[in-house]
Amino acid sequence: MNPAATPVPVEDVQGDGRWMSIHKRYVNESKDKEPDICSLCVFIGDSLIQLMAQTDVWFKWFVPMHCLNFGIGGDATQHVLWRLQNGELDDLKPKVIVILAGTNNHGHTAEQVVGGLKAIVETVSTKQPQAQIFVMSIPPRGHEPNPLREKIRAINDALPNMLKPFENTQFVECDNGFIQADGTIDHNDMYDYLHLTKQGYEKLCAPLYEALTTLLSP
Repeated sequence: MNPAATPVPVEDVQGDGRWMSIHKRYVNESKDKEPDICSLCVFIGDSLIQLMAQTDVWFKWFVPMHCLNFGIGGDATQHVLWRLQNGELDDLKPKVIVILAGTNNHGHTAEQVVGGLKAIVETVSTKQPQAQIFVMSIPPRGHEPNPLREKIRAINDALPNMLKPFENTQFVECDNGFIQADGTIDHNDMYDYLHLTKQGYEKLCAPLYEALTTLLSP
């Protein structure tokens, strides 16, 4: 079995129930929305999605599109998969679903992470057959070249072929411009060489925004 594609909730090692509380809030948010809002877009993923909701980019570009943000920091593909199979998409009919996950699958191979993303896309396609699915590339990480970057590159290289069998699914390459000529990542793009600054989110989201505006234009 592929652990990256086996749905499991996050273990509550701190004992405060935060992860499950956030999940339940997202389920309730989906119930509060009108299911027939044709322009509704749902973002799903880890902290790179979750923190986007606190940026100018989110309010300037995505709030006018009636977007919901269902990101949880620290989630790996198996955690996102569990959430999707346990209510977060059950009461919505979005036109677009955006997926960004995989950077937290530290103990899994690139092939396993691709399998986890495939399981996520399969679940979304089954639950929301009307939706266009955008799978974002995983941005690089670490100040200097490192093994995790190489794994991320292998995942991103494999995603277009993995997505080919799925109708209404598109790979959105969003990681261009982060790695400089000397191989480093600028702290002005990623303040801790993983999470994005305002400038970093503008770089990450520009290709996605272009794809969304093209799709959602009247």
